[in-house]
Amino acid sequence: MSRSIVRQSKFRHVFGQAVKAEQGYDDIRVSKVTWDSSFCAVNPKFLAVIVESSGGGAFLVLPLSKTGRVDKNYPLVIGHSGPVLDIDWCPHDDNILASCSEDCTAMVWQIPDHSLTRPLSDPIVVLEGHSKRVGIVTWHPTARNILLTAGSDNLIIIWNVGTGEPLISMDDHPDLIYSVSWNRNGSLFCTTCKDRRLRVCDPRKREVVAERLAPHEGIRPMRAIFIRDGNIFTTGFTRMSQRELALRSRSRPPGWC
Repeated sequence: MSRSIVRQSKFRHVFGQAVKAEQGYDDIRVSKVTWDSSFCAVNPKFLAVIVESSGGGAFLVLPLSKTGRVDKNYPLVIGHSGPVLDIDWCPHDDNILASCSEDCTAMVWQIPDHSLTRPLSDPIVVLEGHSKRVGIVTWHPTARNILLTAGSDNLIIIWNVGTGEPLISMDDHPDLIYSVSWNRNGSLFCTTCKDRRLRVCDPRKREVVAERLAPHEGIRPMRAIFIRDGNIFTTGFTRMSQRELALRSRSRPPGWC
């Protein structure tokens, strides 16, 4: 009879230490919407968190210096008519943030340097082009005013935020897009999809330049990001629904097509 050997983690006795209450954020009503999102974003100035809100979508923006308990009446950023699903800070301007929502739009916001004194409801620009909810929003890492959105209509749109016009539209995904990640210089982005394929796309060519079927054998959602050296890091599940991590070469190993 064979005996399975379980390799023990060398980090099993490592424990984190919680910060003091006054150094963290307390009493934030994080959104309970059923969407695979981090629901928060941070930059050198602010922390933004998608929160529960009646009558549409909203998120909270706090200066990093403002810690402790958050007043339940603290002003929110509002404007979406449906729940907010994703937010992302602009890498070129710490006061610019993009959001997307179930209302099929993405919006770009100018956040003032000081704390909000009243609700912010007027975005800089509203991006309309998706026919279903928009679940992913991510800024281009090197080009100013370039924003990518992905919706439940299986469409990826790259926008010129300065004009509010779409620059590129790609419909290469036959099913729901789970994640999108730019590489370091913005020449490529990788995606994961409900059809269980990992794709690498070239937006300038408007085509998929590489793809791999089932990088993880499980059927649960997977995610992928480009890391600094150009390789791709993925998270997914095994057939037994155990969490699985993988690092994939930027070159085309066996299994890519």
